[in-house]
Amino acid sequence: MADITIRGAGIMGLMCAWVLTRRGVSVQVVDPNGVAAGASGGIVGALAPHVPENWNPKKAMQFDALDRAEGLWSEIADVAGTDSGYGRTGRIQPLADDAAIALAHQRAEQSVDLWQGRYQWQVVPADRIGVSVSSPTGLVIHDTLTARIHPKQACLSLSMALKAVGVPILSEAQAAHKEIWATGAADLLEISQQLGKTVGSPIKGQAALLKCLLPTAPQIFADGLHIVPHADGTVAIGSTTEREFDHPTETDAQLEPLIQAARKAVPALANAPVIQRWAGLRPRARSRAPMVGLHPTRPGAYIANGGFKIGLAMAPVVAEMLADLILDGHDRIPDNFRPEASL
Repeated sequence: MADITIRGAGIMGLMCAWVLTRRGVSVQVVDPNGVAAGASGGIVGALAPHVPENWNPKKAMQFDALDRAEGLWSEIADVAGTDSGYGRTGRIQPLADDAAIALAHQRAEQSVDLWQGRYQWQVVPADRIGVSVSSPTGLVIHDTLTARIHPKQACLSLSMALKAVGVPILSEAQAAHKEIWATGAADLLEISQQLGKTVGSPIKGQAALLKCLLPTAPQIFADGLHIVPHADGTVAIGSTTEREFDHPTETDAQLEPLIQAARKAVPALANAPVIQRWAGLRPRARSRAPMVGLHPTRPGAYIANGGFKIGLAMAPVVAEMLADLILDGHDRIPDNFRPEASL
């Protein structure tokens, strides 16, 4: 029998399995719905940093995760024999006015220290970035830390790497004496129901995939919209943020304005056909940070949940913190990441 059973085959559960396995632990992953059946089966995959200002432990941890992501996903791809869609392609953000330009220059100065001189946050002319982007001022922010990944493809690659090193991914199994629950929105709802208060909630997101060959282009972030060119000749557009909804996995008219905004922001997308529409529920803890540590309603179990928009980037950090806690008794979980912060 495995030493640890991990409930959930999304990015959090799979990454926990990978980190624990690399540390010599026998694990099994259990998910009746299969790999990347929930939010991790999305199509956008923007691994974007927080702005370089007002630094705090959460921002520092995310920077560390983004910094190490290239090596991590390269290793996983080598073991799996299939790619995750990862690429550090950078990001472009159009600047709307003089105030935005001044703030961007201020953050550029701060990025030198906060990003340890390894990545750049620069204000540059929009016509020098290799892809045509609409900018009211003719200027954009260009950062070199942002990366892309294809969420579902990454989970499939990670699942194949796990199987290659002997980790079973099952639809059901007898639990080991230790468990990690990484079941996303469903578990947040169940915890809230059991405790009689909201500790987290599902946030619906809708996204679209367009056919357009921009495989090495940087991401564009304009007016809250992520436009993410993937290596396979597609461009992902997303996403909505819906706290109230009737159909969790169905798209509707709310997606159309996002597609039109993307076409306006990037002329190359003007006539690009939509080849896929996606909707799903992303788990957000009340603290707005990932929920890591002892499970609040399952005695003796652990939790890795609440990643929301940064789950893909933060999953390796979450997995390492849990591994330290479970294997060595070393608790280095920040206070706002603990389940108590959402209770």
